[in-house]
Amino acid sequence: MARFLAVLLLFFLPAWAANLKLYLKDGDYHLVREYKVEQDRVRFYSVERSQWEEIPLELVDLKRTEQEAAQRKAQLAEEARILSEEDHAEREKASELSKIPVDSGVYQVVDGKLRIFKLAESKVRTRKGRSILKAVAPIPIVAGKGTLELEGERSAYFVDTDRPEFYIVLATPERFGIFKLTPAKGVRIVEKLTFVPVSREIVEEPEAVEVFRQQLADDVYKIWPQQPLAPGEYAVVEYTEGKLNIQIWDFAYYPDRKWVPPAPAPEAVKPPQARK
Repeated sequence: MARFLAVLLLFFLPAWAANLKLYLKDGDYHLVREYKVEQDRVRFYSVERSQWEEIPLELVDLKRTEQEAAQRKAQLAEEARILSEEDHAEREKASELSKIPVDSGVYQVVDGKLRIFKLAESKVRTRKGRSILKAVAPIPIVAGKGTLELEGERSAYFVDTDRPEFYIVLATPERFGIFKLTPAKGVRIVEKLTFVPVSREIVEEPEAVEVFRQQLADDVYKIWPQQPLAPGEYAVVEYTEGKLNIQIWDFAYYPDRKWVPPAPAPEAVKPPQARK
């Protein structure tokens, strides 16, 4: 729609701008399509009467007429520019979206190539030991502290810039963002946990990165850091706050390291479905 309006406005700009007010010195005016000064007279085409007419030059306020005509032309040109920019932005958005698969997950598009991030397996560590997050059920009822962790002190997947842009396709409406991970002995800590037995709550303490979010479709968002990332370990996350329901796609930023594609799974995996 914006593209149609931009084209329409650009097409009619010269004609519309020509329909201007030919001001008279007594404050009145004629609505004209065009006019020209011929010696001591002004000849103009009247929009109201659809014919050429003349009037003595001494009765016409040419300065006011010319100033308003210039202002109106500039205003129309600016409106056309804005509509054209909006149309360009819409086409860019559609082009971006066409590159992102319909499957839920996290992606990047770098140099026109799709990067697919692998969903990480996280574990909860408590004083009773460690367990895979998806097996943590019911919520622990013993008060205490814990951590949510990923195996290894370094991610296998690197980004090439300190302000990376990610596309996240949600399976269900959830909160999402970027967390900074803390390397420890043999693991990366995603967040600290506190278990509250009476209310059966889990207090989660992640180190969230401030991000910008742009919605491209109902289930597709683009996110990127508001400030450049310091070198270190990070993850794009989708989560339900207070429920220990979280999906994690880990990555790292070190200026001297380059992208490593995820290792193929042992079993055959279908490529992500393209968005139509």
